[in-house]
Amino acid sequence: MSAVGFDTPRQATRVDEIGGRFDPWLLGAGIALACLGVVMVGSAAIAGGGVDAGPWYFLTRHVMFLAGGLVLAAIAMRTELKLVEQYSQWLLLGCFVLLLVVFVPGIGSSVNGARRWINLGVSKFQTVEAVKILYIVWLASYLKRYSEDVAATWPAMLKPLGVAIGLVALLMAQPDFGSSSLILAITAGMLVLGGVNMPRMFGPVLVGLPVFAFIAILEPYRLRRVTSFLDPWADPFNSGYQLTNALMAVGRGEWFGVGLGASVQKLSYLPEAHTDFIMAVIAEELGFAGVCLVVGLYALLVGRAFWLGLKCVEMRRHFAGYIAFGVALWIALQSFVSIGVNLGLLPTKGLTLPLISSGGSSVLMTCAALGLLLRVSWEYERAARQVALRRAVGAGAAVGTPPAAAQPPVPHAGSDASRGTSRLRQRVEPGMGKPPVESAALSALRRSR
Repeated sequence: MSAVGFDTPRQATRVDEIGGRFDPWLLGAGIALACLGVVMVGSAAIAGGGVDAGPWYFLTRHVMFLAGGLVLAAIAMRTELKLVEQYSQWLLLGCFVLLLVVFVPGIGSSVNGARRWINLGVSKFQTVEAVKILYIVWLASYLKRYSEDVAATWPAMLKPLGVAIGLVALLMAQPDFGSSSLILAITAGMLVLGGVNMPRMFGPVLVGLPVFAFIAILEPYRLRRVTSFLDPWADPFNSGYQLTNALMAVGRGEWFGVGLGASVQKLSYLPEAHTDFIMAVIAEELGFAGVCLVVGLYALLVGRAFWLGLKCVEMRRHFAGYIAFGVALWIALQSFVSIGVNLGLLPTKGLTLPLISSGGSSVLMTCAALGLLLRVSWEYERAARQVALRRAVGAGAAVGTPPAAAQPPVPHAGSDASRGTSRLRQRVEPGMGKPPVESAALSALRRSR
């Protein structure tokens, strides 16, 4: 009776006490990108602080925001995903509130004609950076709750698209075309990974692409960006100024760069060298090898996140899996656009390079997203270990059983213990000419030997 009466609670307790493990590849890639960002912001911004601010102004700000991001990441890493899921509906409401508050006088702040920031006193915060992660969490919760409906019905598929269009409408009023494109791309990608019927997706895509293209060329400055992207050297001192200087920086880097800190283009030639065009500085100072290093780190981070999301979905932990998919899409798309702009592959857009570019809002929210991703990896590892332990117990593994040296000796034939076992067998095994059937107590007794 002791083997049955006490082992099962002990085994259950041990299953509940099993912990997880943060994915070392995700953690390593994130730390490497953040460290590289500190070095390159310090190099790229040394001439951008101005006389009054000093050469280390932007580096100091970047390190301060990175420290704040680490705090947010630590909080996300210690927060249970089931708690996050409970408030997913409120997070969606928070997305709309954040995008509307920038238009409130006294709270919203305008820079170069765009109202994208709120004034926090000590600094300005770009609300769309928080909206990205909040929206991904809500969409992950929605796909978990309505995964079958999304794959089978039009209304379930169109609802997240309608929410995305609502967010895009507020973003275009700021205006912020780059973030609008990113939100739509993340929505489409998560719907596809969530099992949406692909033929149904073609309709909204075929309707939305021409409309979005028309909006893109409606404003003269956006049209100039497209035309200057096609031939930046036609107007190198006006519309093509940023791209031509970025291409000159990339060309000077050649294979191994001109050396860390030796960039010429960052010396007031390349605009926003520490933010939007930091990849051009990396290419100039570290060369083709440095570009490959950055691309490789992003590929590792994104690839591992997709792998983690797939493993979570296979384990039927859909909410965690869709969060991993969403964060992976966010980092992959934003880094692709930023690198593409710096290399002249895409028209100029104001998207930072995640974890590397200087930018308080982007650094804070990207660190928080990475912390959430690490939490997904921790809970996946915990669930995998719990499943492995339950399978071992189900297969008859002696979990919690004393080691062989501490087990009682097997009684010899004719001994008192042997006679006691025989009497126990007579009590619990009926006769009637049928093969004996062992009871649970006798089976436990046999296993204890």
